[in-house]
Amino acid sequence: MNARQGLQERLARRFPWLANAAPEFRAVLVRDSALQRAPVGYEVCGEGQACAALAILLEGVVRVAKPGASGREITLYRIHPGDSCVLTASCILSARPFPARAVVEAPAEALFVPADRVLAWLDVYPDWRRLLFGLVARRLTTVISLVEEVAFHRMDERLAALLLELHAEHGPNLAVTHQHLATELGTSREVVTRVLGDFERRGWLETRRARIRILDPDGLARLAVC
Repeated sequence: MNARQGLQERLARRFPWLANAAPEFRAVLVRDSALQRAPVGYEVCGEGQACAALAILLEGVVRVAKPGASGREITLYRIHPGDSCVLTASCILSARPFPARAVVEAPAEALFVPADRVLAWLDVYPDWRRLLFGLVARRLTTVISLVEEVAFHRMDERLAALLLELHAEHGPNLAVTHQHLATELGTSREVVTRVLGDFERRGWLETRRARIRILDPDGLARLAVC
């Protein structure tokens, strides 16, 4: 088995849609794309940059965030293995610059598809067309949910919901800073500190330096769903 065939099989195991794609498309995808690795902190694409390629993630995590004029930023979504970036796809399709920034959070490995191939394959390979349209549909739902959350929910409700998500993923002992929570929510560290202080007074959690212990997830849940 040569290197290209090995990569085809690896991609097919990672991406169910690719396992069922036409053999011709799988061969072209590997031939015309580049497999690259990126360390934590690497900026895949910065705000205002042209999108030269679409990254399809095999390993790692990439965070996509929108910076604000104040210097703060809000997390739009994260890209996990088996997925790609809808903003990059949109920018390639519309020939517009990237409106956010994408940064590696966990050591990443991705298949980078050149922008000209992204466009050319739309007219030739139905499997590729379905992938991109499916990506847009999934991510639009995520972004609309974020807009609703920001527009219609108070910061204490949003912070409670975020803490419950982290509790579900990591358990009651969270190694997280106030600044990290603020960045996720697109607010200031001072606001997060004030709200956490209120939660602590209610007995829902305890705060330590760069650590939070969840004591009463049910209390947080009652606020998060208000």
